[in-house]
Amino acid sequence: MAATRKAVLGPLVGAVDQGTSSTRFLVFNSRTAELLSHHQVEIKQEFPREGWVEQDPKEILQSVYECIEKTCEKLRELNIDISNIKAIGVSNQRETTVVWDKLTGEPLYNAVVWLDLRTQSTVENLSKRIPGNNFVKSKTGLPLSTYFSAVKLRWILDNVRKVQKAVEENRALFGTIDSWLIWSLTGGAKGGVHCTDVTNASRTMLFNIHSLEWDKELCDFFEIPMAILPNVRSSSEIYGLMKISHSLKAGALEGVPISGCLGDQSAALVGQMCFQNGQAKNTYGTGCFLLCNTGHKCVFSEHGLLTTVAYKLGRDKPVYYALEGSVAIAGAVIRWLRDNLGIISTSEEIEKLAKEVGTSYGCYFVPAFSGLYAPYWEPSARGIICGLTQFTNKCHIAFAALEAVCFQTREILDAMNRDCGIPLSHLQVDGGMTSNKILMQLQADILYIPVVKPSMPETTALGAAMAAGAAEGVGVWSLDPEDLSAVTMERFEPQINAEESEIRYSTWKKAVMKSMGWATTQSSESGDPSIFCSLPLGFFIVSSMVMLIGARYISGTL
Repeated sequence: MAATRKAVLGPLVGAVDQGTSSTRFLVFNSRTAELLSHHQVEIKQEFPREGWVEQDPKEILQSVYECIEKTCEKLRELNIDISNIKAIGVSNQRETTVVWDKLTGEPLYNAVVWLDLRTQSTVENLSKRIPGNNFVKSKTGLPLSTYFSAVKLRWILDNVRKVQKAVEENRALFGTIDSWLIWSLTGGAKGGVHCTDVTNASRTMLFNIHSLEWDKELCDFFEIPMAILPNVRSSSEIYGLMKISHSLKAGALEGVPISGCLGDQSAALVGQMCFQNGQAKNTYGTGCFLLCNTGHKCVFSEHGLLTTVAYKLGRDKPVYYALEGSVAIAGAVIRWLRDNLGIISTSEEIEKLAKEVGTSYGCYFVPAFSGLYAPYWEPSARGIICGLTQFTNKCHIAFAALEAVCFQTREILDAMNRDCGIPLSHLQVDGGMTSNKILMQLQADILYIPVVKPSMPETTALGAAMAAGAAEGVGVWSLDPEDLSAVTMERFEPQINAEESEIRYSTWKKAVMKSMGWATTQSSESGDPSIFCSLPLGFFIVSSMVMLIGARYISGTL
């Protein structure tokens, strides 16, 4: 039986899926797209000050080693020969910024995560001297925002002496997480390949999405030395070969090519087989990201969306573009309810709580923890929960949190429909949150169109595996939709009437307006406590008591 299984499996392809909340390594059958085994490790996020979000690059790398090792162990237990793994792809959180020493392989500062808001005053200062209204957007498809890598890198260069010294001595390398991982996995300080792909490069605000090259004018504007930037490659080609670190015992992967690289949202677009103009998908992870393939044409949004590189599946293949709607907080709001408020102990409990009430009972939650992204691009917004009554309990807040994810998706879908002119007839979805059936039904109700979910939700990793397996010199994946024979679809139809959907959505929009204008540049960037010094001590005592009583009431301990 085992021998028969090995014969049927054929070539396998691995995928490193490094996200904001966790790292995973997954192995797929290249003939059927069947997921054979995987392992996942949660990643810590550090919040040194208000609005700051960091991660340890060494912890991220170690989590990759651990996931590879554990997955290979699981494959052996299934009597699957890991020498059949013919290629490895990488998908990653995109804008998160890392700078490291190319001689020692040591990070020079923590990774500054895409959610981080410390650069708001940097953005404001740059906007005052920007040469023309569309200087950045016309080249990059992106607004000048804290979201993207260029301003994070600018902040690091301005504030971290170790980085400044390394740049002066020509020791510094910059990259998004894909670059850090590929460099480390292909040898690191002993010959590692310093590269990225067009999808990740297009999220830095330093990359010209028309010429597909680093843009000297942009680098000069942000004062970024081009010598520290990675080489830009296509999303599907052999970048280098795996070299086994002392931290990785999976010796059978020595010499396996790393041949696919896509930012996570582009990887999900590929994994959902959205290869035609007008096809779209929405991924529910830490954030929420709706991408629509616009073909070979850059479509610039009039309604707050981004223009980005979707993929380029080979050195000699054409580039495809996408319109993107980005929501900063989706799954992160569930993690916040777990870690900050403590009203759930595991993320899975959110569905049970929401099911108990089946409604928010007029409670609306705007989780603008990092400001609002598309379509508003409003950094001053902050999270609010409104419509509370004495009847409101933790179940209603749990339901409102799920609704918030769906309302935010509705906003970016409406913007995308206006830009494209042809409304979507259904929405393809993927990501970890799609296992929540209440969320999926809510999404269908609020959009008032069907929501279609693949039976295997790991489409981000699947897309990276497909790109790796299809690379020239590997050739074990044909990218034909017929190859996805192991993937079936689950469909959620709207179950409320259109009028009710519109009423709930319009009330949400009122809540969004109330969330704006809360933060100042000083509080979001410096975290300076001096702004509170003029407040009386009694203010803090009363505030603390109110917060404690409120938290206990919400959690049901009062």
